[in-house]
Amino acid sequence: MRVLITGAAGFLGSHLCDRFLAEGHDVVGMDNLITGSMKNIEHLFGNDHFKFVKHNVYNYIYLEGEVDAVLHFASPASPNDYLEHPIPTMKVGSIGTMNTLGLARAKEATYMIASTSEVYGDPQINPQPESYWGHVNPIGPRGVYDEAKRFSEAMTMAYHRYHGVDTRILRIFNTYGPRMRLHDGRVVPNFIYQALTGQPLTVYGDGQQTRSFQFYSDLVEGIYRLLLSGENDPVNIGNPSEITILQFAEAVLEVTGSKSEIIHIEPKDDRITDDPKVRRPNITRAKEVLGWEPQVDLHDGLRQTVEYFKDKV
Repeated sequence: MRVLITGAAGFLGSHLCDRFLAEGHDVVGMDNLITGSMKNIEHLFGNDHFKFVKHNVYNYIYLEGEVDAVLHFASPASPNDYLEHPIPTMKVGSIGTMNTLGLARAKEATYMIASTSEVYGDPQINPQPESYWGHVNPIGPRGVYDEAKRFSEAMTMAYHRYHGVDTRILRIFNTYGPRMRLHDGRVVPNFIYQALTGQPLTVYGDGQQTRSFQFYSDLVEGIYRLLLSGENDPVNIGNPSEITILQFAEAVLEVTGSKSEIIHIEPKDDRITDDPKVRRPNITRAKEVLGWEPQVDLHDGLRQTVEYFKDKV
């Protein structure tokens, strides 16, 4: 295949480029580098099957030649990023989605939108199945990300139903691993940085809010299987093993061997407004349709991630 991956210089996009190239496909990576880094893909330069295009996807996209698949993964993804870039976040999820869908339609390509567990908002049921419509504050600070993704899902289904585009909707749950940015504000790099530098691990509130962490390689496997499937309805890809943030902090301390203490704080900014109290995917559909479930143990994944961050601290 010849595949376009937007957000190619990001944490996840760069790993997707690696996977598709390893499978023998040609990859066009596209990124405007607002949060991505060329360091994530510099190892691909010189590969005849990889081409990088610096471009903002909410501007018109033109690509010569055939395209077999379009994977739209461009978007600020951490609260720090989308709160700093609220309007670009909305644009990449709306105009960027329309532009990439238009390209997929013109090229008769399969289309995948990278959606998120944030479409469920602060859920009132746990775990969250794909049939759950969510509990989202559309005008809260996080709404710029949540609603951009909800819009992108709706637009994707509209192109599928009205134009007959072969579409995939991927709902990604918390994912971690090498190539995350050290200071992007998410809990994994935050805790690892604090542990490696001997600082206290700062837990918001009582630490009883829950998350489900999957290693990037499990997610990439799920993405690849989903693209090759015939599934047009949304599919959760995440780890159903749910732990509290306090338990996760303890796991980071165990893996790093750090003597840092854990402290509880009450942040006074928008990062935790409407922050989900629970997060756990129901992955029944992924198991049945894709034959997929996560394989990497949390401690094993953390060890690989900590090794990556040791050189960044």
